Amino acid sequence: MFQKKIGIDLGTTTVLVYVPKRGIIIHEPSVVAISYADKKILAVGKEAKDMLGRTPETIVARRPLKDGVIADYRTTEAMLRYFINKALGGVRLFRPEVMVAVPGGITSTERRAVIDATLAAGAKAAYIIKEPIVAAIGANIPIGSPSGHMIIDIGGGTSEMAVISLGGIVASESVRIGGVKFDAAISEYIRRKYGLAIGERTSEDIKIQIGAAMYLPDKLSMEVKGRDMITGLPKIIEVSSDDVTVAIQQELEGIISTVKEVLHKTPPELSADVMDKGIVLSGGSSQLRSLDTLIAEATGVPTFVAEDPQQCVAKGTGIALENLEAYKRSIFTS
Repeated sequence: MFQKKIGIDLGTTTVLVYVPKRGIIIHEPSVVAISYADKKILAVGKEAKDMLGRTPETIVARRPLKDGVIADYRTTEAMLRYFINKALGGVRLFRPEVMVAVPGGITSTERRAVIDATLAAGAKAAYIIKEPIVAAIGANIPIGSPSGHMIIDIGGGTSEMAVISLGGIVASESVRIGGVKFDAAISEYIRRKYGLAIGERTSEDIKIQIGAAMYLPDKLSMEVKGRDMITGLPKIIEVSSDDVTVAIQQELEGIISTVKEVLHKTPPELSADVMDKGIVLSGGSSQLRSLDTLIAEATGVPTFVAEDPQQCVAKGTGIALENLEAYKRSIFTS
């Protein structure tokens, strides 16, 4: 029986699609551009992201997911259909089995919405698996062993923390803080301090190019273009990595207090394991400079970033899908 399988990391800011034996074949922004007049989808992914903040009144470019869950059902379904078709290419004789990674803290209604949208987008069967589990699998953590491993997956919309042992989650928390909140905090800070209005894409560029979780010994800086709030005219200013560090303090504190909560809930035996092995960071936003050092200093537990952190969830979803029987216990529902 010829059966296609697809693993999807359905992120707030990025969608990654994994096909067994081929690896990650799609890595695109989760943005959809829609025409207001006839509600037609004009572009998905990279093309749609290029339109963010640049569209006329007749077109809207938006992210159909917010804080890791579906905010706009029909647009999410259209986006999933686009990515599933793109992954399978050409003529399709069979509908694929699709596994989607979702935040650990989502409600049953939110989970149902993901399954319904995936089936409506053309899947034969839809499976849902918790992000911390697949992030750990993708980061090559032996989750089946009888010892504690802690993973923190910091994505665009949510940060997931979990202590995993024997293939299951022992203690976990999910907080709706991620890259998108960092971006919003940066643009708000620049508006307050410099009186400059900047767009979503600019604040994301600032975060990637000079962002840091702690003050850097060698400061980084970059020129930022925006609109002067007083004169309304275009203006260029210089922003430093210290500005970003100050701007995102509150978000970082939210993540750290949640990490401490999970460590507090962890049984003593597993706490000792976590202390030995350290905390593994995955997810696109875990690449923020010195974030691992900040978490290590705040918790006293060695912390390091996984290899290819942004791809951990998608890779783990693909591996879980290839070995469906072995991971049945970690999957919620199908």
